[in-house]
Amino acid sequence: MEFYNCSCFYTHNIFVEEYKLHVRFTSKEQFLRDYRDVLRSCGCVTDGDLHAVLQKVESEVDRRRNLCEKSAERTVLIDSVYRAVHGEVYCLQDSFLAPEFLQLVSYACSEGATSRGLLDHMESLAAQRVYRFPVFRKEFCRMLIEELENFERSEAPKGRPNTMNNYGILLNELRFDEGFITPLRERYLQPITQLLYPDCGGRSLDSHKAFVVKYAMGQDLDLSYHYDNAEVTLNVCLGKEFTDGNLYFGDMRQVPLSESECAEVEHRVASGLLHRGQQMHGALRISSGERWNLIVWLRASEQRNRLCPMCDRLPCLEETHGFGDGFTREPPGPDTRTASCLLH
Repeated sequence: MEFYNCSCFYTHNIFVEEYKLHVRFTSKEQFLRDYRDVLRSCGCVTDGDLHAVLQKVESEVDRRRNLCEKSAERTVLIDSVYRAVHGEVYCLQDSFLAPEFLQLVSYACSEGATSRGLLDHMESLAAQRVYRFPVFRKEFCRMLIEELENFERSEAPKGRPNTMNNYGILLNELRFDEGFITPLRERYLQPITQLLYPDCGGRSLDSHKAFVVKYAMGQDLDLSYHYDNAEVTLNVCLGKEFTDGNLYFGDMRQVPLSESECAEVEHRVASGLLHRGQQMHGALRISSGERWNLIVWLRASEQRNRLCPMCDRLPCLEETHGFGDGFTREPPGPDTRTASCLLH
């Protein structure tokens, strides 16, 4: 199957970190018209401040337009210069997975499995339709972090995951996709999501974006309120030692923050949080230590081909390599009405 980007990938949902603002940029004139007053109210008051924001946003648009080419170049260079210390972590094995997770998947794959029955095997949380369950064994988490730290120390080039995370690793550039993330999606997560999120594309996940983010003192400490470019998201806390930094969840992105009630969720090492990608969420500041998280954005082209989750329009497709943003030219199913996740 061939995957595509939507053209809005280059121009929408750009995060301006200094002012905690997500923006759209199609031209300088549009940007100033839409955001000059908003930025001023956030503290961007001088012409120099505004010029600095414009430069950063334009630079991010350029980065996105060249992302595919640059990512391919980085991957080739990584292949040539990087030497793994734990080569076994690149290929998913049942021995890496928590027994509770294997039992959960076994039930989900069994004849007559139901969403109600599945919930008996996981923890339902205060946040709506957010679930927690063990995913990996702690020994595997330790090995994976050691591998990622070794990569960080190497001379190999590194691409950042997105505009919100300044410290992290794109796992496709380290060749984790084929042997690890794709089987995790297809064999283990799809049976679960098809029961929990049938209205959000959980039955037809066919691509993903996977990356690791790092929170540490003097680096990224928190993550602003946002939604993911995904139908379903898996967020696994890999470790290490840290205090605070809970996630908080609100309503779906269509509901204003002023009308939302947020619920905090604690991270547990080796456990994952599963939630709808379009559900608003963020991460509070860690107060000490260091935390690594594996993030997998799970995508269903059958869902997003009807409505781009970033621009809320029929996607305008552009060629890319790999999974891109998860769009295809496959025709949607017989029900072509706009689909969206339930708000309750």
